[in-house]
Amino acid sequence: MSILYYDPFTEFDRLFDDAFATRFLPTTTLETTEGGRSGRAISIRLDLHENKESNTVTAIFELPGVKQGDVNIDVHQNRLTISGEFKSEFAPDDPGYVVKERPHDKFSRSINLPAGVKPEDVKAKLENGVLTIAFPKVTPEQEPKRITVS
Repeated sequence: MSILYYDPFTEFDRLFDDAFATRFLPTTTLETTEGGRSGRAISIRLDLHENKESNTVTAIFELPGVKQGDVNIDVHQNRLTISGEFKSEFAPDDPGYVVKERPHDKFSRSINLPAGVKPEDVKAKLENGVLTIAFPKVTPEQEPKRITVS
C-alpha cells in the first residue's frame, strides 16, 4: 500500500497561476513551446547581481535537473537567450503519475545585454542545477571619456 501526500493548496496556487499568467506576469516569463502545454508559463527563476568593482553583471538561473548538454545559450543583437528542455526519466504521458509538479517541457528566457557586449565576453557555468552567466556591464569602449575644452 502506498501513502501519498496531497497538498490541495498546490493545486489552488496552480489554478491562480494559470488564470493570471497571461495578464499580469512580466514579459520575461515565457510560455512553453511545441510539445508542451500550450499557454502554460514556465517561470525560470533568475537573480541578477551587479558588481561595481569588477564592472560585471552575473545572471543566475535555476535549472534543476538540466544537464550541460541540454541547455543552449545564444547571444544575438544584444540579447542573451537561454533555452533547453526539462527532461524526466518517465514519459510525460505515463499513466503511472499520481502527482506531477515538475515541468517536462521546453523552456526559453531572454535578457538584454548592455550595448557593445561581445559573445566572447559572456562566461557561463552550470553546476548543481544552477546556471551562472557573467558578462561586463560596460565595455571599455563605452566608458565615459572627458573632453577638455580649449
